[in-house]
Amino acid sequence: MIRKLLIAALALIPSFGAIAQTEIAKGDVNLMVVSDLGRNGHYDQKPVAATMGRIAEQIGPDAILALGDTHHYGGVESVTDPLWMTNYELIYDHPELMVNWYPVCGNHEYRGNPQAVIDYSGISRRWEMPARYYTKTFEDDGTTVKVVFLDTTPLIDKYRKKTDTYPDAVNQDTEAQLQWLEKTLTEATEDWIVVVGHHPIYAYTDKSESERADMQKKVDTILRKHNVDMYICGHIHNYQHIRRPDSKIDYVVNTSGSLTRTPKEIEGTVFCNDSPGFSVLTADKENLKLNLLDKEGKTIHVVSRTK
Repeated sequence: MIRKLLIAALALIPSFGAIAQTEIAKGDVNLMVVSDLGRNGHYDQKPVAATMGRIAEQIGPDAILALGDTHHYGGVESVTDPLWMTNYELIYDHPELMVNWYPVCGNHEYRGNPQAVIDYSGISRRWEMPARYYTKTFEDDGTTVKVVFLDTTPLIDKYRKKTDTYPDAVNQDTEAQLQWLEKTLTEATEDWIVVVGHHPIYAYTDKSESERADMQKKVDTILRKHNVDMYICGHIHNYQHIRRPDSKIDYVVNTSGSLTRTPKEIEGTVFCNDSPGFSVLTADKENLKLNLLDKEGKTIHVVSRTK
């Protein structure tokens, strides 16, 4: 009798996992989007990482976009900093997560040594960061997605002024980056254009309003001139999807992969939620979708664009 009960109980385990997850329709291009990860495995970082592995088994991601603050709180000091192990390598260890990760620096990376974040590309096979800002085009079955990676911390004046906390921010040539962004978007011919960075352009947060004001003035004015489909960021530690009445762009805050905060609605809010998790971006010739997932792998909102 006891043996039968144990068998029945074990039989319920996989079916519970199946209920918790949502089937995601794969595209030609499939990317996972993560942000604000690094908590040495604490809070929800390990459960979210485990769910990432399960979803990766389902969709077979082409790559993972890491939108900053992989390392809380003081960034990393070198490529041999132990935080690379405790925040990243030993947490995201599922075999299906051994694809290329394309990161940007967040404000916490700028508290340490941002150059070490780039140089780690020479240490880890899957960490691919060629520069502080760069582009990568993903292509499959005739569908092309250009992802433009921004280095947003130096674009925000408050970080440039805090030279004791963010000593390298003021050393970056922001005009050169913005000119590069203008040129890159002018020349883009891909089916879908997605711009990513760490800081939001529009979002509810109790962080300084000057952050969004600087991003609106310096970045959003360029994005609106060109055929940009989405701007995706992190930093705020919750999900927010915003559509402004005067813009055709979908502005999305990706949630934290560890510790989250409670959001509120603002002008243009389509969806907001404080679930920890990650997103899955899928694209074909006619459709671009960003699936927002909670820590169990359930899709709680989809940002959709069609041709």
